[in-house]
Amino acid sequence: QVQLVESGGGLVQAGGSLRLSCAASGSIFSIDDMGWYRQAPGKQRDLVAGITSGGVTNYADSVKGRFTISRDNAKNTMYLQMNSLKPEDTAVYYCNAYVTGGIGRIRYRYWGQGTQVTVSS
Repeated sequence: QVQLVESGGGLVQAGGSLRLSCAASGSIFSIDDMGWYRQAPGKQRDLVAGITSGGVTNYADSVKGRFTISRDNAKNTMYLQMNSLKPEDTAVYYCNAYVTGGIGRIRYRYWGQGTQVTVSS
């Protein structure tokens, strides 16, 4: 069994910063692509940023230059540094990872439970 646990969300004023973390635990053999998604009320869940196991990153246009995704493979942890936050960044943020693990070393896509980020104007 593999779990992804997010932390670091909260309430911040516009222009402020937050750092999200996503820690993977359990029977893990390897972790491939990881990413952060967000979902605002009444909207679909969208990709915010992604990172490969080799560190190649991609970002949604709306967060380029403000958000930075990173990962520590030794700790099975991914981060999202969010700067210059805007009210439109308000959403539940979910981490996502493709993990190979378990007795049968099956590759599966896992999601965290989500962490709320609220940016006040």
